[in-house]
Order: sequence, then structure tokens, then C-alpha cells
Amino acid sequence: MEGRGGVNPRESFDPLSFIKKPQVILRLLCWLSAVVVFGCISDEGWVNGKCIFNGDIHACNYGVVIGVFAFLASTVFLVGEVMFETISSIRLRKQLVLCDLAVSGFWSFLYFIGFCYLCDAWRKSINPIGGFGVGNAKASIAFSFFSIFSWAGCAYLAYRRYYQDADASFGTGNNSRSPYDSYPGGPDMNEAYEEPPFSQLPQESKINVGGPNFQVSY
Repeated sequence: MEGRGGVNPRESFDPLSFIKKPQVILRLLCWLSAVVVFGCISDEGWVNGKCIFNGDIHACNYGVVIGVFAFLASTVFLVGEVMFETISSIRLRKQLVLCDLAVSGFWSFLYFIGFCYLCDAWRKSINPIGGFGVGNAKASIAFSFFSIFSWAGCAYLAYRRYYQDADASFGTGNNSRSPYDSYPGGPDMNEAYEEPPFSQLPQESKINVGGPNFQVSY
């Protein structure tokens, strides 16, 4: 089914232009960082049944959990970005952008906690024999740090899309006129009032009363 103007929305999708979008680039970085974080910890984060981060099982579990859910969230938002331009419901678009803003901001905070947690646990750790898992541990810490800014960037772009690009994203016009402009015959609020308020009143009638002669002049 063709849209208005004879253009099919599905046929107009350009993968190259889609990849170049800032929000898509950042989302792909979030996706890649999530894979590195939970992949490194899952692969070599355990030595003889103990977490490589100072034996703290919670540090390993925390890194894996936030990485897995970040991977899933990034995938969902990438799919949502592909479908965003074809969504006709303004309300649904707003909900999608607000969800992006909330999740991205929250996950940036979670990665900040994870980075601090893993750094502190690694600082207290003793290097394993043969250096097993050292590279993976450092990689998970480094990509946790990068994820803080990539998710924060996604939150910023969602904020900008919602508040500054509302006309392009939601199909609503951006009316910058003052509400008083809807009255074409209204007064100009910038004009100064120059004339005194009673300068145009008619001249007062003169009444002369004196002696025996009564004269009234108008």
C-alpha cells in the first residue's frame, strides 16, 4: 500500500542514511559495549569458581546483568528507530521517545555504578596465576566506562528530539507566535502611550452669573 504522494514508506528506507544518524551510531556503540562487558566477564571472569574481581561474586553478576539487559534494550531501541518514521500515532511516538530518555538515563547511571564497583574490586584483587582473565577484566572495566557516555548521549538525543524537534518527530507544528497575535485588530503592546487621557474631551461650557444680568454662554 502506497502512502500519500505515491511513496511506499518501506521502499523509502535508506540503510546508509539510517546508519549515519547520531542516535543510531550511539545505540550501536551501546550494543557493542554491552556485548564486550558481559562477554568478557562470562568468558574469563571466573577462576576456580571464584570471581576474578577480588572473589566478589556480586561484582561479576552485576557486570553480566547490566550488560545483558543493555544488549537487549539496545536491540529493542534499534528496531524502534527503524520503525519510528512509519509510526503514524503521535502518542505512540512520544511514548517511545520518553521511554528511550528514561531507560538511557537510568542505564548510564547503572554503568557509572558498575564502573566504580568493578574498579574498586579489581584494585583489591590479586593477579591470577598466569595472568588468566586480566585482559578481559580490564576490557569490561574500560567498556563500562565508555557505556556511561554512550547511554548518556542517547538520553540527550532523546531529550532533544522530544523538546526541540517535536514538529519533525511528532508531526506537530512549532508555533512561536505570542498568544496575543491571534487578535489581528488588537493593540500594539510595544507602542508607548503618548497622549494624556483627557486631552480630547470637549471644551467646558462657560457659565457667567452676575448681578441682574443673567448670561449663559455655551
